[in-house]
Amino acid sequence: MVEEDHMLLLIRILHRLLVIPLTLLGTTLTGVAQTGAAEAVTLDISMRHVVHARPLLLNSLRYQDSATNTFSITRLSYLLHNFQLERADGTLHPLTNQTMWMDLATRRTRGRLYKIPADDYRLLRFDVGIPPELNKSERAWPPRHPLNPVLNALHWDWETGYIFLALEGRFRMHGERDNTGYVWHLAREANRTPVQLVLPLDLNHNAELTVSFDLARLLNVPQAILFSKDATSTHSHDGDPLAANLRANVGSAFQPLRLRSHRPAPLPEPVKPLYLPEKHTPFTLKLPRGLSPPDLPRDNPLTTERIALGKVLFHEKALSRDQTISCASCHQQDTGLADPRRVSLGVDGRKGTRNAMPLFNLAWKSSFLWDGRSPSLRAQALEPFGDHREFDLEPAVAAERLNASAEYRAQFEAAFGQTNAAPETIGLAIENYLLTELSFDSRFDRALAGKEKLTTEEQRGFELFMTEYEPRSGRRGADCFHCHGGPLFTDNRFHNNGVDYEPLDQGRYKVTKKPADLGKFISPTLRNIERTAPYMHDGRFETLEEVIDHYDTFVQNAKTLDPNLAKRVRLDLTDADKAALVAFLKTLTDPAFSTAE
Repeated sequence: MVEEDHMLLLIRILHRLLVIPLTLLGTTLTGVAQTGAAEAVTLDISMRHVVHARPLLLNSLRYQDSATNTFSITRLSYLLHNFQLERADGTLHPLTNQTMWMDLATRRTRGRLYKIPADDYRLLRFDVGIPPELNKSERAWPPRHPLNPVLNALHWDWETGYIFLALEGRFRMHGERDNTGYVWHLAREANRTPVQLVLPLDLNHNAELTVSFDLARLLNVPQAILFSKDATSTHSHDGDPLAANLRANVGSAFQPLRLRSHRPAPLPEPVKPLYLPEKHTPFTLKLPRGLSPPDLPRDNPLTTERIALGKVLFHEKALSRDQTISCASCHQQDTGLADPRRVSLGVDGRKGTRNAMPLFNLAWKSSFLWDGRSPSLRAQALEPFGDHREFDLEPAVAAERLNASAEYRAQFEAAFGQTNAAPETIGLAIENYLLTELSFDSRFDRALAGKEKLTTEEQRGFELFMTEYEPRSGRRGADCFHCHGGPLFTDNRFHNNGVDYEPLDQGRYKVTKKPADLGKFISPTLRNIERTAPYMHDGRFETLEEVIDHYDTFVQNAKTLDPNLAKRVRLDLTDADKAALVAFLKTLTDPAFSTAE
């Protein structure tokens, strides 16, 4: 043993001198040889999500708890903060202001720690959750920051703060055929949980640490959590035993697997603006206080020239084959840039298959249309051209029509430095315009700012909207905020909301071909909901009262039904509750979208 210790010391000395890849004590170190110890290094954290050490598969009803109840996982999302490294002498190096957000559904399973002093360490500490000063902060986070609530969809509401760990899915009791949903949200300061990973960390070079997050351990070590015994939901209220058990188990779920040297990926090349003339007028979005800015397209910067052109094109009927309709025909200003008809009509009165969505606050979205098939606004803007049910005109032909106009040629010259229109620049101009259509001036917004007061009924509706349905804890709300929370009143994610047991429209599945996406559609914003009837992807409900009745009583237990709906059968709202909800929803109307332009 002494000889082995001397040999280990010799290897470490040689490593410091030559800095070559090594393999030590089962910890694999591979990579490109360094030229010398750096003053500061990075540590990448790569999270491997498993169940009993086997890769976790989302949306797979195959896992079992210790009572052989079968369950699936549809969402696993969590925040890590307060990272600290401990040296061999016990001194700690805190990594301040560094947060990671992990989300299995979006394959966000890596994060990076910066500015680490090159040294040997013996353990890594971090918290699942964030401290009160961040949890209650009204700071507007950068678009790609892990704490941007629009990005992570973990921000609870205007008062409570973030969800630290979200675990959702479906389960089937042992011996039964039907399954139901579960929604476990670990949150609030009492449930911020420390994790400690003990292992030798040679951080004299950039490295990557692979960590296991085992859901089997989360459900069993040290507390056994059973679907047959414990609740289908928790929102971490004081005294909730399910939240306490989750908090007790979180630390054991994380285990270190492997450390290796790592060359960080180079920073991406700066995105160059497309066709930006030397003379142009930049445009800045004016956002409400505390709202995180959107991740605007870097290749299509906002300019007053492009916005003006895009707005004209949005109303231009020459873009359709028979020159009878424009974008504005189906997205009308006084109806929230939506269509008051159940489905839109194209050239020759041809009917579409879905209700036209409202077109405001799109700057915070990353996919467009009900099924998300368009990856950008510019792509969405060009969709109607080739569709025989809409414009039925090839974009190139539409561009030729525009080029016949001296006025349009001058506008394209000002916006893009090119006198001729092209399908690409048509899309870029309309995108520029739509990115500036914002709606944040409703009575609700003014009440939040202290400029107005909601009525007693409206305030009651807001409380119902923001209260989860959890009878075991004495809470019976409308549970709307899970999909329609935050300042945008949407999570911009895809859900099956149970309008059909067997989906008549396959929705997101048409795009991804994933069975778990069958019947899923993106959550529309509830801003201006008073003006954007009819409702749902197919416009089946004409009134807000019908929508509320659906969620109160008539949700269908489809196979891909969202767990937030599948966790309960009905809401048992009273007539007064329903009226209060409608009253609150009407406070989200913005005067700018109440009258024709």
